[in-house]
Amino acid sequence: MELLPVHTPEGYDPLDLLKPLAAALSGEGPAVAPHLQPDRTFQGELPNDEIAAVISTSGSTGTPKQTMLSVDALAASAMGTAFALRAEGQWLLTLPVHYVAGFQVLVRSLYAGTQPWVMDTSSGFTAQAFVDAAAELTDRVRFTSLVPTQLHRLLTDPAPETLRLLRRFDTILLGGAPAGAALRSLARSHDLKVVETYGMSETCGGCVYDGVPLDGVELSSEEGRLWIGGSVLADGYLDSPALTEEKFTFNSGRRWFATEDAGDVALDGTVTVHGRLDDVIITGALKVSAAKVADVIEALPGVEQAMVLGIASEEWGSTVAAAVVGDIDAELVRQAVHVELGAHAVPRSIVTLDAFPLLPGGKPDRRTIKTLLEHA
Repeated sequence: MELLPVHTPEGYDPLDLLKPLAAALSGEGPAVAPHLQPDRTFQGELPNDEIAAVISTSGSTGTPKQTMLSVDALAASAMGTAFALRAEGQWLLTLPVHYVAGFQVLVRSLYAGTQPWVMDTSSGFTAQAFVDAAAELTDRVRFTSLVPTQLHRLLTDPAPETLRLLRRFDTILLGGAPAGAALRSLARSHDLKVVETYGMSETCGGCVYDGVPLDGVELSSEEGRLWIGGSVLADGYLDSPALTEEKFTFNSGRRWFATEDAGDVALDGTVTVHGRLDDVIITGALKVSAAKVADVIEALPGVEQAMVLGIASEEWGSTVAAAVVGDIDAELVRQAVHVELGAHAVPRSIVTLDAFPLLPGGKPDRRTIKTLLEHA
């Protein structure tokens, strides 16, 4: 089957992707592969005529993988979202279309028959650019999809017009990274209709909304690892049959995807995600939850965001390290963690940043942050 690479550099109009995407979804055109790098070539052949798109994973912890998404999977994801939100409407696009969260805004719009509006990101993500774009929406029902860093910027000393337009959205999908307790509380205090999503490129984006799987999606937990099954699963990775076989397996007559995340599934099917499997830091033979340490730090006055990682140590195996966005003394951070979680959870290395370095899709760049902590 033919594959149509679509270069989407800075300044590219995402609406130009709508026509070839519509053709791919209807089976009348080749699969589309939006990508950021110039002169990108794709190796390998698509396994069948049902593939509508090849979307790159974020590559936040390694080399990006090229995920093959079928017409049926994308349709199931779009319909599942419509059922979960109990409506279809007009979407504001704030994220790059070469990553699944932005790409799905176009897919949902095509299935809903609505016209998406694109935010001007030529000067980066700013509150004013968001306000200008949100003010252009015309449909009665309105949605947008943000990553936590974007919402944090919008809620930092927000203007009344920013809050008015944020409240005008029927739902704000928030995903791509953990939101953190402080940001969730701040959003609630402004009466925003935020729905936290969990998913990845391999599941056509978000497939769990506020802990509830979309229709047709099932999750299980085995030895702490989350597995995802259902109609939203990708067909695998382009030109990577061994990796496809490793990550997508059959069990009880259905396909499952092995995530890199830890979590629990309750008897009623609701899901609690605890973070990445490698977010459990073993230091001096003691286990530390990076997510819990980050929650303690983010609850401190003056802290806007926190990321906690394990870094190699000859003495301890790994030690706890924290990158903090905000204005706070490192010793206060250590004291708070010591009181709440114990001495073994106290970060030995702390760096304070004006903002987290980000990947093009808006996720924090964990590899760069880890390098900063290792050299602190």
